[in-house]
Amino acid sequence: MLFLTPRYRKEAKLVLRAARKLLRYRRDILPDKQIVDLNDRITRLQVALRKGERTGIEQSTARLHELFDQAAPRPPLAGLRENTEVILVALVIALGVRAYFLQPFKIPTGSMQPTLYGVTGTPTVDPPPNPLVRAAEFLLRGRTYIDVTAKENDTVIGLREVNRFHFFTSTEIITRTRTYRVPAPMDVVRRDFGIQPGRPLAAGQPVVRGHADAGDQLFVDKVSYNFVRPALGDVFVFRTTGIPRIEANIAPGMGSQYYIKRLAGLGGQSLRIDPPDLFIDGQIPDLPVLRRVMSARDGYQGYANSSAGGGTFPILGSPAESYPVPAGSYFALGDNSYHSSDSRFFGPVPEKNVVGRGLVVYWPFVGRWGLIH
Repeated sequence: MLFLTPRYRKEAKLVLRAARKLLRYRRDILPDKQIVDLNDRITRLQVALRKGERTGIEQSTARLHELFDQAAPRPPLAGLRENTEVILVALVIALGVRAYFLQPFKIPTGSMQPTLYGVTGTPTVDPPPNPLVRAAEFLLRGRTYIDVTAKENDTVIGLREVNRFHFFTSTEIITRTRTYRVPAPMDVVRRDFGIQPGRPLAAGQPVVRGHADAGDQLFVDKVSYNFVRPALGDVFVFRTTGIPRIEANIAPGMGSQYYIKRLAGLGGQSLRIDPPDLFIDGQIPDLPVLRRVMSARDGYQGYANSSAGGGTFPILGSPAESYPVPAGSYFALGDNSYHSSDSRFFGPVPEKNVVGRGLVVYWPFVGRWGLIH
């Protein structure tokens, strides 16, 4: 059997096959002497293989290999060229998959909690664990430990978010005398760790101590909606292009953003919110994923007419108000209804803006890893 064949015999057969192929493809350009020598050494290796003596096979293989290299020398920087080709092919395949099949997406905010999480921070009293535990926690949970201590008595005068390579986001805490860097987004440093301009710092005391958990990272299925229409209850991703209330709040030159919400209304349906319930065409929908949000249990708070700050939304801002979803569009709601900027604020999502369906959380591995519901 093949897996029991000695290595030297396998190598001999590979060299023999390559030499025969070389003769077929380059016979018209090789010198006559090289053709004669190649045929001679091919014959000698065939004889050695029939005899089965290891020494004879290895010697004949080496001689044929040497002549093969003379007849077909490797081009300069062949290894670099091969590696470059492999990288380019892999890149083209990855871009093709991203463009037409699966697109990676990172949850930016907490608007879909507890279904999906953005970056969250947790202050602690205890210092970070040892490096081995920290490495394991980062791999499994996406957790980064933070322990920044004030060097002297000082006062915070500002914060600045820094983004490196469009992936690594940190916050610079600027004081009167120095700058402290925290590996977490600025809104997390403000919201979860309570760092604001004017906050006093005491020498030797923590500025920020705790951990930040990375937002869920998922794959968006860009294929399914080419064959079936988006369904009520889907977690879907859409572009913000052409949605006036969103574009008005985007800095010039930023281009389109991507939002992820739950599809809570189809074109032609009439919606109403009477907290914690959502009514579709006058009825509470019998759909498990929407019922889960309306249950106000297990971290869900139900649907709301106003934000956590008390301001009512322009759309569905009271239990008495209903909203007809225009044809050719969808109504998007966040599962974290009191902390979500969604269609209650910016209106319906045009069908042409839909990118795809949230399919699976691929990282972190602990928590919400798996299919998205």
